[in-house]
Amino acid sequence: MRLHDFMEYYARETPENPCVEMGDVRYNYASANTFCNRLAHACISANMAKGERLAWLSKNCIEEMLVFYGGSKVGVVPTPINYRLAPPEWAYIIDDSGARVLVVEEEFCAGIDSVRAKLPNVERFICLDGQPAGWESFTDWLDGQPEHNPNHAISESDDLYQMYTSGTTGLPKGAVLSQRAIAANTRMITMELQMQVGDTRILCALPMYHAAAGISHKCTVSVGGSVVVHRDFNPVAVVDDLVRHRVTNCTLVPAMIQACLVHVPDIAERKFPDLRSMGYGASPIAEETLRQAMAAFGCRFVQVFGMTETTACATLLSSGAHQRALEGEPHLLLSCGRAAPGTRIKIVDEAGEEVPLGEVGEIAVNGPQLMTSYWHLPEATAKTLRDGWLYTGDAARMDEEGFVYIQDRIKDMIVTGGENVYPKEVENALFDHPAIADAAVIGVPDEKYGEAILAFVVTREAADLSLEDMISFCRERLAGYKVPRQMQIIDEIPRNPSGKVLKKDLREPYWEGVERRVG
Repeated sequence: MRLHDFMEYYARETPENPCVEMGDVRYNYASANTFCNRLAHACISANMAKGERLAWLSKNCIEEMLVFYGGSKVGVVPTPINYRLAPPEWAYIIDDSGARVLVVEEEFCAGIDSVRAKLPNVERFICLDGQPAGWESFTDWLDGQPEHNPNHAISESDDLYQMYTSGTTGLPKGAVLSQRAIAANTRMITMELQMQVGDTRILCALPMYHAAAGISHKCTVSVGGSVVVHRDFNPVAVVDDLVRHRVTNCTLVPAMIQACLVHVPDIAERKFPDLRSMGYGASPIAEETLRQAMAAFGCRFVQVFGMTETTACATLLSSGAHQRALEGEPHLLLSCGRAAPGTRIKIVDEAGEEVPLGEVGEIAVNGPQLMTSYWHLPEATAKTLRDGWLYTGDAARMDEEGFVYIQDRIKDMIVTGGENVYPKEVENALFDHPAIADAAVIGVPDEKYGEAILAFVVTREAADLSLEDMISFCRERLAGYKVPRQMQIIDEIPRNPSGKVLKKDLREPYWEGVERRVG
């Protein structure tokens, strides 16, 4: 199956069914498919060949969702860009992709203008919702284009889209995803979330340049459902629209779920009769937050673990596992679940050999949802993809039931006094402290031990926390060498839009000028 096959099927069989809406703008399957056809023909008119990249820079909108389907029809590869980046970072991604056509929301046109000199490959600068000086109009670009399916020969092995990694440690890399990979991952997720044909409505508040949002709307269209698009995340608007639009499925990161619980005062009194499942990912969820969320939303919860390089999903912590956790097995909440359907997971040592159950090693993934390559980076590709397995860079252990417990990123490991410490284990202990709302742990230079453990914590409102109290609390839960002896209380843990902690920002002041940045 190719992505556009789903759109074309439902446009033929259920043309009047709603496909996507945002505010007052609504498309049924017939009109959505027509829009995609016109977009596909616009790419043809721009002399874009199969495999060429179409760079896209905007906040969430209907057009950004539909560009994946329009591009799929003719083999043009959408490359969505994180609008939160700075113009020089946009320029790097656009230039790296080789895109000749760039579509930009007017809000970001001035930023692109400031780096035009760094975009020698771009031939068409197209403004999505206006026409500033020096820009073409997106509406004019589509105006007059044919409305019929272009019927190009597109195979399952062709590139579908290119998404750039978050670049939390270095330059972003373009992960190339095929038609086959997206179709496989879509099936895995719809199975677990029990997304029903013709009876699925999702709310999309995650940014569409991110893998989680991208797969969410693709799953929905694959079952002929409809998507409610939010331009930005607003917890009050999300909670309101879950009811107003009779949403059945929603995917958020834990920080968003927490925001809904905190910023919607009457959420405990709300009812969500149509909501069947809440997906979350990017980080584990605290047990207290999960219990509050399950009570408030009254639906199944599913955790998805994956990365851009695995399309979106590699493991799933099922709703059944969540229920087991709440019924006496809370350790399961520290897991990211078990292998998704059709996926194999193994934990390996530095030589690539599988380690015994319970031992820590690197997560390797095998399955049809893996990326094809990193764009124009053969060495990085060869390092990450080996013999059909994708090496994730995540350190984890696996139990006898196949549940995977992530310890941390391998690169984030702290070596103190010759002992390996994974910050995630320390952070999980800190999360149990009643005064701590959020935490992040890093290693900092130490003359005696090589690295010392520093805990950044965000305290709950009106809570009082001393260094001595934190140390005493951790000593009851961790080996002595894992206990942080330094603490900084800060207002907010820095995270990227997908919820990952920006540890490089936390580390930089401590490691500046240090030549060897390991213990």
